[in-house]
Amino acid sequence: MPVEEDSSGYRWRDAPADQLRSEVAEGLGRFSRRTADPSGRKAAAVLIAIADRAGEQGIWLTERSPGLRAHAGQLALPGGKLDPGEDAEAAALRELEEELGITAPRSTVLGLLDDYPTRSGYVITPVVAWIGDAPAPTPNPAEVAVVHWIPIPDLDVDPLFVAVPGSDRLAIQLPLLGGHLHAPTAAILYQFREVALRGRPTRVDHMDQPRFAWE
Repeated sequence: MPVEEDSSGYRWRDAPADQLRSEVAEGLGRFSRRTADPSGRKAAAVLIAIADRAGEQGIWLTERSPGLRAHAGQLALPGGKLDPGEDAEAAALRELEEELGITAPRSTVLGLLDDYPTRSGYVITPVVAWIGDAPAPTPNPAEVAVVHWIPIPDLDVDPLFVAVPGSDRLAIQLPLLGGHLHAPTAAILYQFREVALRGRPTRVDHMDQPRFAWE
């Protein structure tokens, strides 16, 4: 089956898994990521875990449990605060296991995106890993209410940039799952699309978040 190519030059619709993995790794390898000084914020990591389901590559998004003290009910990538002595890669993989019951070795990590400082007091390091064949997630109900499967092509959507009351910066939204995904997750997935899939060194750490995510 021929591989379709869109106007940006990124071939994704029918790319075999090994080609997609190679393109993602190359895009991340060319990218010069920016780090952020915590400046009193807590270090955290999230995982963009590219997995295979019946021959289709995609990622998992979680809907956070309503019982959580912070950001309950919001859509998020698997992730959380770094434990003492952890780096971002170790923390992201640990959170994947704790939240979704999926274990992946450090060798699955393909690279990192820019640190993203949040309004709620964190500096998030996005980690990208190629999980490949994986069992179905078994979500931890204390942390995860719902798990959503997002095929890679569904990330190739046009973002929306919207004003935020009380801010001089725009926030980003991604049309996904019948609604709009908000920052920080929307910003991180947009940068993943741009850097890893389209080979564009796009920055997102200047993008704001909606007011409900400030606390």
